[in-house]
Amino acid sequence: MITIKDVARHAGVSMSTVSYVLSGKRPISPATSHRVRRSIRELGFHPHAGARALASSRTRVLALVVPLRTDLDLPVIMQFVTSILTTARAHDHDVLLLTKESGADEVHRVIASSRADAVLVMDVEADDPRLPSLRALEVPVVLVGVPADASGLSCVDLDFTASGARMVAHLADLGHRSIGMVGSPPAVYERGTGYASRFLAGVTDCARRRGVEVHVHPCAPTQSALSECLYDLLRPDRAITGLIVHNEAVLGGLVQELRRRGRRVPEDLSVIALCPDTTAAAQQVPLTSIAVPAAEVGVIAVETLMRGLAGERSHGVRLLAPHLTERGSTAVR
Repeated sequence: MITIKDVARHAGVSMSTVSYVLSGKRPISPATSHRVRRSIRELGFHPHAGARALASSRTRVLALVVPLRTDLDLPVIMQFVTSILTTARAHDHDVLLLTKESGADEVHRVIASSRADAVLVMDVEADDPRLPSLRALEVPVVLVGVPADASGLSCVDLDFTASGARMVAHLADLGHRSIGMVGSPPAVYERGTGYASRFLAGVTDCARRRGVEVHVHPCAPTQSALSECLYDLLRPDRAITGLIVHNEAVLGGLVQELRRRGRRVPEDLSVIALCPDTTAAAQQVPLTSIAVPAAEVGVIAVETLMRGLAGERSHGVRLLAPHLTERGSTAVR
C-alpha cells in the first residue's frame, strides 16, 4: 500500500509538506504543490478520508440536493450530475447525493454532522420553501436554478426567459403567426419550478411583443399525454404552423406522432425544442434547438463553491445566454 512517506520520497519533499498540500492548512508554493500532486497521481496514493478530514477540518465532500421526482427528465438531470461529479473530482472533492424530498432538514443534518463542506441545490422553485434555511447555513451554497428572490444567494442557470423569447422570435422571423407550445408536465408548473415558469414567461412576453398567438399545453411525460396534447394544439381553428417543445421526455415520439396526424416536419409544421444537443440531433428529423448547457452549468456551480470554500463569499445570479442551433426542422411559412 502506498503511504504518505512514499509520496514524500517520490516528490523529494518532507512528509509534512505532503500533509499540508492535502490539508491546505499551510500555504505551499505552486511548484511544490504541483510536484506533490503529480507524485500522488503517479503512485496512485489515496489518502484516508477520515484522517484527511480530521487534519483539515474539512470533509472535501459536496452535498448535492436533487429530489428525483417522477416528472423530472432523468437523462437531463444526470447530465448535470455527471458534470458536477467530474468537476468536483478535478478539485479533489467527492459528492454526496441527497435525493429525498426532505426540504432543508436533511441538508442541515448533513452539514451539522460534518459530512459535507458545501451545498449544491437543484430543482429550485420560484418560491422555494428551503431558501430561508439555505441562507442560514454557514457554508457555501449554490443553486442550480433561480428563485423569484435570489438575494443573498449564488445561482447559476441557463437564461430560460431569454430562451423562450429566442424561440418565439425565431419562428416569428420565419413568418409564423400561430404557435403551439408542448409544455413541461403539469406538476412542474403546479410546483412553481423556476425554469419552467421563466421559460413560459419568455415565450408569452415575446409572443405579445411580436404579435404572435401562442397556445400552451402542459404535457405529462407519456405517449398518451403527448397524443392528447397534440390533439388540443393542432385543432383546425388554431391554424398552428410552429411548435415549441419544452419537454424532453416526449421528444422521442413527437415526429412519429405528427406524421401519424399527416403533419410533416418542417413542410407542414416547424418544430423547435429546448433540450440537449445530442437529444435534438438524434430525432427522426433533427430538431432546431436551444441546448441545455448542463456541462457548463455544472462546472460553474462547483467552481463557485470552490471559491466560497477558499473564503470568497460573493453572491449573485449568473445566467448563460441561449445558443440556437438550426438543424432544418423550422422553415419559412
